Amino acid sequence: MGNSTIVSSRRRHNLKTPGSTPAFFKMVRKYWFFYIMMLPASIILLINNYIPMFGVIIAFKNINYSKGILASPWIGLQNFKFLFSTESAWIITRNTIGYNVVFIIMNLVIAVSFAIMFNEMRSRLLSKFHQSTMFLPFFLSMIVVSYLVFAFLGQDHGFLNTVVFPKLGIEPVEWYSDPKYWPFILPIVNIWKNIGYFTVIYMAAIIGIDNEYYEAALMDGASKWQQVKKITIPLIVPVMIVMTLLQIGRIFYADFGLFFQVTRNAGALYPATQVIDTYVYQTFLSMGDVGMSSAAGLFQSVVGFILVLGSNLIVRRVSKDNALF
Repeated sequence: MGNSTIVSSRRRHNLKTPGSTPAFFKMVRKYWFFYIMMLPASIILLINNYIPMFGVIIAFKNINYSKGILASPWIGLQNFKFLFSTESAWIITRNTIGYNVVFIIMNLVIAVSFAIMFNEMRSRLLSKFHQSTMFLPFFLSMIVVSYLVFAFLGQDHGFLNTVVFPKLGIEPVEWYSDPKYWPFILPIVNIWKNIGYFTVIYMAAIIGIDNEYYEAALMDGASKWQQVKKITIPLIVPVMIVMTLLQIGRIFYADFGLFFQVTRNAGALYPATQVIDTYVYQTFLSMGDVGMSSAAGLFQSVVGFILVLGSNLIVRRVSKDNALF
């Protein structure tokens, strides 16, 4: 009796669990057609996203083009030390984070507000017209946007200095020489260009809400504001969280075109407009140091990854259902 028990116990231990290798190959054989369908996209993802990650070693090397990447000498964290030991380190970090925080808040609040207003419009045709009008700037390149901004703010021929201010008795302003105006100008330009994109996303989330919720609220005598407060906003909170987390992941990145093209790379504006991306670009042009540029890119990626994980962890502790993962 005892021997049979031992034999049966050994047989149970020799059985493969569902997560073991044979079970995996069994699943591959069963769904091989779907894996074949997934193969082209997987190869593209591997080539475009994962193989280039080998280049992060450049951030830890003093690149010698005659020796190549692998044979170049290691210098550890010297590129990172140089990046953040300069006098501009605090300015570019402050500007990058500060502007992105403002952009995230404004994109959330203004886009949700416009989405709710468009949804409440009685004329669907007028609502679609406003959405299309707001979405149009999103397709413009920053080069075009920079010329539009210059047409308004130009010193000699700008619309404000030559048309508006003379009628108001205001002296012309040298917009591209005084940095104090740009903490307000850049968020306005960013919102004007991107608000249509975020509005359409939140609008799609609102349209997906079941009308029975509003009908029940209407029967209970709820006002429009109460419906928005108790139904619309709570039901689009998951979309709001996802969009916010995605933006938080890029909080150490800046829209290069916005800060370089729109400001026309004016040196007088650097205290208010210099960010990590423009600083690395200008440093690379002047010094040709690809190692420092790679160090900055790696730093931005790692910090963004940590911020996404941390933000998602906080969301999970507050509401597990609304977390991104």
